[in-house]
Amino acid sequence: MLILLPPSEGKAAAGDGPELALEALSRPALTPVRERVLSALIGLCQGPEKAALETLGLSEGQKDSLARNRQLREAPALPARALYTGVLYDHLRLDELDDAARAKVVIFSGLWGALGADDRVPPYRLAMGVRLPPLGALAGVWRPALTDALRPDGLVVDMRSAPYAAAWRRPSVGVRVLRERIVDGVVRRSVVSHMAKATRGVIARDLLLHGVEAADQEELAKALGELGHTVESHRAGTIEVIVGDG
Repeated sequence: MLILLPPSEGKAAAGDGPELALEALSRPALTPVRERVLSALIGLCQGPEKAALETLGLSEGQKDSLARNRQLREAPALPARALYTGVLYDHLRLDELDDAARAKVVIFSGLWGALGADDRVPPYRLAMGVRLPPLGALAGVWRPALTDALRPDGLVVDMRSAPYAAAWRRPSVGVRVLRERIVDGVVRRSVVSHMAKATRGVIARDLLLHGVEAADQEELAKALGELGHTVESHRAGTIEVIVGDG
């Protein structure tokens, strides 16, 4: 079983080890595309600042990201499990899981394509939704290489956001998180981004920590229920996790 995750905008400020070694990253079939995307990103950030900020969707106050991107080949790297610091990763706590659990995690990235939890890369800024000159839309750039490089045998649990899901498509079970509230006596459900990210992190951690190996969607839903989550499995390809206000 594999668990697919998006990256997070929140990242560690700096690496603590040797510089980037593309050839040492997992899934070496992705190396040629990683090189192309890396070169294009560095080239963009070495050009006019205004154009680079607009292309990357950054504000004037985020100029330090351009400087960081320019130095990617020489910057100290750190494991992906320590790089990402957003809400999902704060709840997942990959560093506390063993090697076998971490091996089931695939982190998608606009720059690296797909990373294992122990792959070492420097902090960077490049979202999958960017159209990176001269390559174009990154999801389309990555899709052929990821299709060849990722060929899992078992169940795929997909917790990626839409831009990252567009880079690699295959039959999987998506996890949707809904908040349930009673408003004027009526039960209402809605998506709350921060809560959804936190809950996905908790779910991923529970699955990995308890060594769940579900063969299909119904087994996955049953396992999550046994782990204390309120789960509804309505249609093929989606499990809904219901979270209350409390």
